[in-house]
Amino acid sequence: MQIRTPAVAGMFYPSEKNKLIKLIDDCFVHQLGPGKNFQKENGKKIFGVICPHAGFVYSGPIACHSFYSISSESPELFIIIGPNHWGIGRSIATMKNCQWETPLGKVEVDSEVAEEISQISQNVELDFFSHTREHSLEVQIPFLQKNFSNFKILPISLINQSKEVAQDVGLAIAQIAKKKKTIIIGSSDFTHYEPNEFAHEQDSALIKPILEMDVDRFYEVLEKRKVTACGYGAIASTIIACKELGATKGELLKYATSGDVTGDMSSVVGYGSIAFT
Repeated sequence: MQIRTPAVAGMFYPSEKNKLIKLIDDCFVHQLGPGKNFQKENGKKIFGVICPHAGFVYSGPIACHSFYSISSESPELFIIIGPNHWGIGRSIATMKNCQWETPLGKVEVDSEVAEEISQISQNVELDFFSHTREHSLEVQIPFLQKNFSNFKILPISLINQSKEVAQDVGLAIAQIAKKKKTIIIGSSDFTHYEPNEFAHEQDSALIKPILEMDVDRFYEVLEKRKVTACGYGAIASTIIACKELGATKGELLKYATSGDVTGDMSSVVGYGSIAFT
């Protein structure tokens, strides 16, 4: 079995186990986070979430809102879908016969499900190499390892993030999720490197159709306003899958920018946590 070793440990999050655990705990109690430690609370049924994927000190507290919202769930499978920033490997890729390693240990890829989705989807291919450098999926895993147990993952990376691909991938994910206790995680940041006020305007416009689960409108706003959300195809795929599974709306759990963390409002990145119920 192959080991997918960490690509961004020591950069996006600490490479030392105890420091990583402490940082995750700090993100939960941060003023921009849920404000309390992760705990198993009964809540509404959530089919999937949107999570940011920057360095933990920047987007971790916002991401924790999504993880906190699913605290009552005990999924067998997390399907994590995100953009392939490096553009290497296959256009749409999952993998099998692999474990993902972080400082908190190893998590197994569900090979049976990976094989199945590659048969269901017209686009998803099996390719280890596509995932070797990508951070958008990796940064979600330590949060899952810290707070959940007895789960496997299905990583899916996207170079092609078109609406047509999102439709295909989203429906394929839904077929998988109907057979197992599954949570879908769409990994994306929002506006990149713009003044804080403009980032808020752009992201507010894009988040509205996400909450309405309107993929056509989402792509219209994305293209018309040229919103620089890096994982837009992952967002769309997550919406489509969750809608197919029975979700009727999105709920904005938290929005903030890197400027809220650093104090520099001149050039920020937007982060949002959204749950589909």
